[in-house]
Amino acid sequence: MKLKELQNDAIELLKKLIATQSFSKEEDKTADLLEGWFKEKEMTFYRHLNNVWATNKYFDPDKPSLLLNSHHDTVKPNSAYTRDPFEAKIEDGKLYGLGSNDAGGCLVSLLATFTWYYDTKDLKYNLIFAGTGEEEINGQNGIACMLPKMPEIDVAIVGEPTLMQLAIAEKGLVVFDAKVKGTPSHAAHPNDNNSIYKTANVLKWFEEFDFPKESKALGKVKLTVTQINAGSQHNVVPGHVDLVIDVRVNDAYSNAEIDQILQEKAPVDDITARSLRLNSSSIPPDHELVKAGIALGMETYGSPTLSDQAMLNCPSLKLGPGDSTRSHSADEFIYVKEVEEGIEKYVRLLKRTLKE
Repeated sequence: MKLKELQNDAIELLKKLIATQSFSKEEDKTADLLEGWFKEKEMTFYRHLNNVWATNKYFDPDKPSLLLNSHHDTVKPNSAYTRDPFEAKIEDGKLYGLGSNDAGGCLVSLLATFTWYYDTKDLKYNLIFAGTGEEEINGQNGIACMLPKMPEIDVAIVGEPTLMQLAIAEKGLVVFDAKVKGTPSHAAHPNDNNSIYKTANVLKWFEEFDFPKESKALGKVKLTVTQINAGSQHNVVPGHVDLVIDVRVNDAYSNAEIDQILQEKAPVDDITARSLRLNSSSIPPDHELVKAGIALGMETYGSPTLSDQAMLNCPSLKLGPGDSTRSHSADEFIYVKEVEEGIEKYVRLLKRTLKE
């Protein structure tokens, strides 16, 4: 198969994926489409729930394995859409539709690349492809449940829109629920322990608090209060104020360390982490994948956004066609040329890694 033919097939698959609703936990029909690709190309594959995966034809358990992973679930379209989010339409070189950029373009590009190398002999790495679900909700039935079922992974490329630049590190995430307590009372009576007034100083503390350790790739930890809720009646001082704190963690801290620091220092009456499993991730800057990408003119950076990298226990690189700023936006699109070039660049990157 010629590369151009593979690129055209990938674009056609992306159109079908866009036209098929695949909200998180509802990806069964797009998983069927991925199955269809493998059947058409006569490649062996496996499926678990809404996850489809495969290994290269000449898989050798004595060789290290390289995972090519992206997701086929999407968020729900927001209210600002002016187009049918499920109409895959090309205009002025842009392929419009929900999930086109995040992360359909990456998914079909990695699948095409896996297909290109599927029956190649004497590769330095085994290849594993995994098209997975529930990425948008960090769910348990996506890549997390697939890791025990697939061969051991030594390194991974996670397909997310990076403009085909090398995201060699990615921030982790911890979401905290916190509570500021006071004395409930009637609004007409004096109250020197008003939970809402107390919260003003708490918010100032969170605004000014600084985690001192900085990362070369990811910069500083980013802490943001994103939700606040209190009270139900105009004449009642509430007994507590609820806060939600979003913490984007660099690779200088583990999530457990962030939790311990806030447990000890935050001026709240209660603070609880929802989960500590979404740690930061990275790949050594001198890894051969990174060096191969740099040799092809790609630049390295640290990514502030979360992906399925957080679920992996191996060095991982985030890389893919499309632009992260378009993700979850109204009238989402990806340039057809971006997908075509993405496949070409993935193929060239792996040629340097798998065969040289």
